[in-house]
Amino acid sequence: MVNRSFHSVTTKYNVLYNGQVAFDQEKKQIDDNYNDNFWLRLPIEPLKIVEKEIAITDLSDKETKKEDEEEALEGFEKAEQKAIKAIQKHSMKIANIERNKQIDDAYLLLGKTRYYQQRFVPALEAFNFILGNYTDLPLRDETKIWQAKTLVRLQNEKLATETLDILLKDDTLPLSIIENAYTTKAMVYESLDSTEAIIKNLNQAVLYSVNKKLKARNLFILGQLYREQNNIDSSNIAFEKLINFRRAPYRYKIHAQIDRAKNYASSDSTALVFKTLNKLIKDRDNRPYLDELYYQKALIEIQNDSIDAAVVNLNNSIHTNEAKPFQQELSYEALGSINFEKANFKLAGAYYDSVLQLANNRNTKRIRRLARVRKSLDEVILFEGISHVGDSILTIAAMSKEEQTAFYQKYIDELKLKDEEAKKKLEREEEILTSGFGNLNSNDDVASTGGTFYFYNVQVEGFGQQEFKKIWGNRILEDNWRLSDKQSLIDNNGTNDIALAAAQTPVDESKRYDLDYYLNGIPTEQTAIDSLSSIRNNAYYQLGLIYKEQFKEYQLAADRLEKLLTLSPKENLILPIKYHLHKIYANFDVEKSNKFKEEVVTNYPDSRYATIILNPDEVSAYDSKVKTPEDIYNEIYCRYDFQHYEEVYLRSEKAVQQFKDLPIIPKFELLKAYAVKQTKGIDAFKKAIDFVALSYPNTVEGKHAIKLLNDIEGAAAGKTPKLEGATEKENMNTPPVKKKNREK
Repeated sequence: MVNRSFHSVTTKYNVLYNGQVAFDQEKKQIDDNYNDNFWLRLPIEPLKIVEKEIAITDLSDKETKKEDEEEALEGFEKAEQKAIKAIQKHSMKIANIERNKQIDDAYLLLGKTRYYQQRFVPALEAFNFILGNYTDLPLRDETKIWQAKTLVRLQNEKLATETLDILLKDDTLPLSIIENAYTTKAMVYESLDSTEAIIKNLNQAVLYSVNKKLKARNLFILGQLYREQNNIDSSNIAFEKLINFRRAPYRYKIHAQIDRAKNYASSDSTALVFKTLNKLIKDRDNRPYLDELYYQKALIEIQNDSIDAAVVNLNNSIHTNEAKPFQQELSYEALGSINFEKANFKLAGAYYDSVLQLANNRNTKRIRRLARVRKSLDEVILFEGISHVGDSILTIAAMSKEEQTAFYQKYIDELKLKDEEAKKKLEREEEILTSGFGNLNSNDDVASTGGTFYFYNVQVEGFGQQEFKKIWGNRILEDNWRLSDKQSLIDNNGTNDIALAAAQTPVDESKRYDLDYYLNGIPTEQTAIDSLSSIRNNAYYQLGLIYKEQFKEYQLAADRLEKLLTLSPKENLILPIKYHLHKIYANFDVEKSNKFKEEVVTNYPDSRYATIILNPDEVSAYDSKVKTPEDIYNEIYCRYDFQHYEEVYLRSEKAVQQFKDLPIIPKFELLKAYAVKQTKGIDAFKKAIDFVALSYPNTVEGKHAIKLLNDIEGAAAGKTPKLEGATEKENMNTPPVKKKNREK
């Protein structure tokens, strides 16, 4: 009896006590440091599973450690060490009966420490040993829950469910055991992705709850699950229960407020929702959550078409002191979408770039989609810039000499007035800065010169930018910006059209007030004007197709193609424009769609487009006679992917003859050139590429051909080709094509 008492007391108040303290401290640290992603559905158990190599340690090795080495252990390792020590040194098994009543607790502590160390098989062994050898009911009930949790981690959901169902049949279980059992059962169905079963068990867990942290988490997850099922009323009830739960941890309560706002609908009181959000924003305790609060407020303003107010709140969300990177991603993405809807594509692209820079994981579905949109925006920005510049130049070129003179004289007068006002403002700023430094009574040299460097004063930074432009011209913010070929967007893309290149050339700052300088830059030769008009019209056509096919922005697509019809396009463009307008308006204006359909069928009855419109059900998937040129190109490109190069060459040659003078011809010519490379070698490829570069210099395909020629010549001269965005092999052997064409 004396020995039993000695070992029992020593185990409980010495070894196990220290082990339990170490376990509780480490468990608390895990809970406090676990970063819940409240933008996604929370996991029921906040435990991050990490795959790692675990070194196997022999228990005999641990037994031989010195006391000071044991003291050096921390957290779960120390708890495990104490549990092992209790079992090895204080177990009193006499006649196959354990006489030390603390040993079962030691095994439970051992299993729990191994569970949180993610050593699930050894943990399960410890729990199974307890259930097979000890009869203490409260301990067995708790062990069954831990056993079921471990089985879930080992993906044995069936056995875990059976274990919990048997446990819950006992009507005498304490509330804490019932709560944990139902929560664990919800974990089982979470692993099986059965939403209805998760909701059912979490509701039971909340009903029997005694653990405030667990109840708060379960309520929040219930709100999220109901929203996933589009059961907004039940979701709101769950979040409001959590909001009114006084003992709930604050991070759950504040996110319940935010997620309640996410459920905003037209039936809600907008004024009341804004009043709640504004109150939360003003509370100093909510500073860590300001980014989320501002973002949610912005989303509601977008729903109510208050775009300007939404932009303000999105910027507030991004620039709060404790803004989280993922929330910044969402805010930048929302700003990009707003600017995209306003057709501010350059600014939208900049916001999307910010998202891609912040993203830690580039492989998520959202980021991959955004990357594709951003890549497509490069074309939109290019063609929008070309169309805008072309319209401006052609408008001025169409003026009389007197109108041109008056136009530029007015511009020069306004420029002088603006520069004079800016100069006076700069002088006042320098005077203030100089007097301010003088009052310091120290470092007079700094007082006289410190305010003149524009980076020291944000208000005069604009003059520094002007000085930069005088020296360097207009430069894009990118690597190697000092190189001479970086001065303009058109130069950077290889366009050699004189009029358009001249339009993109930065203004000579030394001739800012010279009227003749501007007048001499206006194209006067009809060939230059016709070339510029052709480039501008092609840009409008490409924009219409991009908005229609890639972005599904049908109104923008219709606007660009309708505008093109007013610009006297070439005859061969009119039919495809009207056909595409018929397809575009079918999405939102049936009357206009029928109007263009009638024009195509009546005026072009023998065309492929008329055949497609009149007999859509009879169009064969493989009959090129009733396909659009784009469909045929995609099909031939697919044959290129499967390395049927002879077939690609023959069909591309046929398509060039069939679609003569259509804008898609450069694509077929380039594809044919790549087929030539695969069948006839590099010399034939060079000749074919040279033909594309000379015949279609202002198209995307022509620019690509020019790059290839430069790379081939550079390689022949012993220089390493500089191929942007792909390897040399990819550039030389693969024609440029959008990813969706490959998928088709």
